[in-house]
Amino acid sequence: MSDEPAPYLAVGPRVGLRPFSLADAEEFTARARESRELHRPWLFPPCTAEAYAAYAAALIADPARAGFLVRERADDGIAGFVNINNIVRGAFRSGALGYGAFAHAAGRGLLTEALGLVLEHAFGPLELHRLEANIQPGNTASRALVRRAGFRLEGFSPAMLHIDGAWRDHERWAITASD
Repeated sequence: MSDEPAPYLAVGPRVGLRPFSLADAEEFTARARESRELHRPWLFPPCTAEAYAAYAAALIADPARAGFLVRERADDGIAGFVNINNIVRGAFRSGALGYGAFAHAAGRGLLTEALGLVLEHAFGPLELHRLEANIQPGNTASRALVRRAGFRLEGFSPAMLHIDGAWRDHERWAITASD
């Protein structure tokens, strides 16, 4: 597991994607703490160095996960993150997205640009066919993000995921490589 940041995996006009590294702990956790009000009740990114180390280690070591830090190219600062979880190979070639913008970057289109880069990477080098995003119905910003990226609403699942101490309903959104 690397302590040094890797070069960008993909770049757009304003953002670049990098894999997670242990060296990003201080900045990531500071941004997560600053963004608690924005993220709650939808998202709980690690806010301590210890929690970040475990989170990043799992993203780095687990072949069923791919984690990307969204970095604003103007200052190379962390603007957010996009993770592909539960990657299944074989005939399915699918993964589930998790993502978040940090408060200083929210509403500026940076995560929209980053999600486009992640889709290109997922459907290109990662050779996935399908990505899913499971979103709580009240999370209008997240629903708007995937809609802009071309995801389609496929269904509704009551009590799908255990988040913040309760089973939460989710909408299932998806996109395939041919979309």
